[in-house]
Amino acid sequence: MSSRSAWADPAAQDGRPKLHAVPVRRPAVRVSLVATDPFVRAGLVSELREKPGLHLVDAQDEAGPDVVVAVADLGPELREIAEKAPDARLVLITDQTRPAQLWAAIEHGLLVLVPRAEATTARLLRAIADAHQGRGDLPAEQLGSLLRGLSRLQQEVLAPRDLTLSGLSRRETEVLRLLANGLDTAEIAAAMTYSERTVKNILHGLLSRLGLRNRTHAVAYALREGII
Repeated sequence: MSSRSAWADPAAQDGRPKLHAVPVRRPAVRVSLVATDPFVRAGLVSELREKPGLHLVDAQDEAGPDVVVAVADLGPELREIAEKAPDARLVLITDQTRPAQLWAAIEHGLLVLVPRAEATTARLLRAIADAHQGRGDLPAEQLGSLLRGLSRLQQEVLAPRDLTLSGLSRRETEVLRLLANGLDTAEIAAAMTYSERTVKNILHGLLSRLGLRNRTHAVAYALREGII
């Protein structure tokens, strides 16, 4: 009897039939391979097409790829990739990693950056898995540059506008925190020394900007995004 079937086991000690667990087969990760050099792309296809858990598709496939693996410079071609697969997560194989171009790549969905010298089959499989699971992976030098850029963004652009890197203002974050603690409008107003109208306006602006339905949805969003 195959372990994949769910038939009763007659050898059950308590006299009751036992069921064998049926392994759950996860759907294959849909991967699109992009390279300006056709020989480089052919090499990628040869390396990855027979790997279990992967299904190679065209970037413009109707269902769309889950992950795009691109061999490219951090230049205009990234925009074309993003237009072809706007919802895909990007694994980029490149040697060019100037800060401005790195930011542009992140704007186009970059999660994992692999230097060309490290682009072995095993490394690419790990990169695809990380990207599919939403885990970012940048070389230490690029990560340091990114963090310094985020710090400058917060200090020079966001803080003067009372915004944070979460996309919310400090008072919006505080209102959501108090909502999550069970306070009503009047109690939030008293805690923040605002009028009730001001609290309502803060909530209305937050709900409208983020497309949230109500206060409960706003709190759930903040918790899910790790804002509060």
